[in-house]
Amino acid sequence: MLLISGSIILGFALLIWGADRFVMGAAALARNLGVSPLLIGLTVVGFGTSAPEVLVSAMAAADGNPGLALGNAVGSNIANIGLILGVSALVAPLAVHSDVLRREYPILMGVCVAVYLMLLDGHLGRLDGALMLTGLAAVLWGMVRIGRRRALHDPLEEEFEKEIPGNLSTLSASLWFIAGLALLLVASRMLVWGAVSVATLFGVSDLVIGLTIVAVGTSLPELAASVVSTLKGEDDIAVGNVIGSNIYNMLAVLSLPGLIAPGPVEATVLSRDMPIMLGLTLALLLMGWKRGGNGRINRVEGAILTACFVGYQTWLYFASQAQPVGS
Repeated sequence: MLLISGSIILGFALLIWGADRFVMGAAALARNLGVSPLLIGLTVVGFGTSAPEVLVSAMAAADGNPGLALGNAVGSNIANIGLILGVSALVAPLAVHSDVLRREYPILMGVCVAVYLMLLDGHLGRLDGALMLTGLAAVLWGMVRIGRRRALHDPLEEEFEKEIPGNLSTLSASLWFIAGLALLLVASRMLVWGAVSVATLFGVSDLVIGLTIVAVGTSLPELAASVVSTLKGEDDIAVGNVIGSNIYNMLAVLSLPGLIAPGPVEATVLSRDMPIMLGLTLALLLMGWKRGGNGRINRVEGAILTACFVGYQTWLYFASQAQPVGS
């Protein structure tokens, strides 16, 4: 048990640090190549903060644990809204001024609904995975178009301008990018092994482990980034990180078990987990579109989001105690 715990803890630590180095190197490299800060934030940074989920899901699916990969994708979306935005709003109310983000709210809602409808047949297959990746390409294309139109006068542009490293040479940025990716690969392998071992030891399904331990752990980079951004007054980045990460989770992370290890989707995912994810996403959409154009998540709403996350995790705990593995 000590070895398993050590593998999970060290895996999470390397995952967080590796993701930070990976994003830093990728963002600096893109900036040195002349890409605008807004486009870097919408694409490179968005993918980078989801890199832990992507690699963990790929490893889990390749190892024959698609339930862990599926739980990681859905659970991370729930954690991103309920835990990350909830805690960030408790630290300080989040006021969103970016027109780009206002356009991304309905995109996120549409993506989540589309994926849910796709899985209603109870099967995640290669065709589903291919459609998700096609959707990801379409979303990225749309983000690039939006970013090019709004780059000159969107508040998000200014916030990304401050955060993207501007003093790294191309060589240094490339080395950090490679080192971060290597750390993510090692960390994801350690984490998947530890998570599967815990599931086996305690008789809990891979899905539940993915929805809880793994989902929260792989969301830690987003939590750290959003809280720091909130403390700096960069509310648009704090919210933008979550929106971008959730889109990637649905279209990139969730596509991997379909492409690598296609198979059935547990009924509880469709009746319990994805409806909760959709409900939280709808709540975020309504918060983002209210009050005359500038969405704002206040502390009361942050407390509600956090309470929803805690309640959901508690529900999962008691449900896992009441049901045998595989039920």
